[in-house]
Amino acid sequence: MKILVPNIGSTSFKYRLIDMDTEAVLAEGKIERIGQAGGDCPDYPTAIGRCLDSLIGAGKPLAALTELSAVGFKAVHARGITGAVKVTPDVLAAMEEYAFLLPAHNPPYVAAMKAFAAAAPQVPSVALFETSFFMNMPKAAAIYAVPWSWGEEEGIRRFGFHGASHRYASDRVRSLIGRADITHISCHLGGSSSVAAVRNGQGVDTSFGMTPQSGIPQNNRVGDIDVFAVLYLMKKYGLSPEAMAGKLSRESGLAGISGMSGDVRDLEAAAAQGNERARLALEAYVYSVRRYVGAFLIELGSADAITFSGGIGEHSAEIRRRVLRGLENFGILLDDRRNREAKKTARISADASKTGIWIVETNEEIVVARAAAEIVKKSSLGKSAGRPAS
Repeated sequence: MKILVPNIGSTSFKYRLIDMDTEAVLAEGKIERIGQAGGDCPDYPTAIGRCLDSLIGAGKPLAALTELSAVGFKAVHARGITGAVKVTPDVLAAMEEYAFLLPAHNPPYVAAMKAFAAAAPQVPSVALFETSFFMNMPKAAAIYAVPWSWGEEEGIRRFGFHGASHRYASDRVRSLIGRADITHISCHLGGSSSVAAVRNGQGVDTSFGMTPQSGIPQNNRVGDIDVFAVLYLMKKYGLSPEAMAGKLSRESGLAGISGMSGDVRDLEAAAAQGNERARLALEAYVYSVRRYVGAFLIELGSADAITFSGGIGEHSAEIRRRVLRGLENFGILLDDRRNREAKKTARISADASKTGIWIVETNEEIVVARAAAEIVKKSSLGKSAGRPAS
């Protein structure tokens, strides 16, 4: 069985073709600047055509399109739907209903799903929603203190995202430790960051709220903010919901604090040169990550493992060090040498640490591919409706 997994961006997408018999990557590629100045790909249908052309034909990974069992999408959020589901018009409509809540995610994914359906109508598309890892989050952790009808009728509650990455980290660290019944704090730190509390392989809490605009300050998305501060500014400056959404999702986060880049690498370089706003952005970022790590230590009662994934989590020894500083009284001891020298998946905790600290090189694509393969194997795709997200 061969599964194609596209990773969709607002103007680009990466893709991997995976042989599920061995889980080997048969091919991968990237198309950038879709519909942008300086790019040579005007739209998603053209980009997807190029993707399929690179994979199908004599001497290529697929001799014919019929060898492709499914296309698996790492979808983010849809009203009333979570889990792994076949992409249908109803699923697309549920994603489109949340386009305002996820302006950087849902519109490009919907466009790509429609383009794949047009280019390869005989190949089923499967969406694994990022919320699925947190489907069993306790109600007390998920509920907002808002009028009851908002939750019951409108689905206003806390969800969780980066589900594929947190699931992969959970599976991997349990394999590394050799136990399934562990408490685990998973830190996915990158351009978009979140922390998850995991018990026995199940996500039980998350730094995210109803949307990926919440939680830890993101690259250019706000993170947590008092809703009345937002309402006050909307009223004072006469901002529409759309205008305020743009401010919070494109002009905020680490970029908003620093006044420059939201990329941690740029901020570290600028802070080293004495840029105080860059230094403050990094401090606010680390503070927020630590706040959730601390909260989840209390919620879980202990942590058998803490993992770091994502572009920052996997590559910034300094951020890892700062997140874990001063936690020795909790039995969490980082080995400085291991932390500095570690590459890819590696243990970086000291031998005396009660908590194993690991870098886990994430593989979201294989999680999506496995979910898509399971849907295909059930052979009743038309009956697959997913699990309600309420």
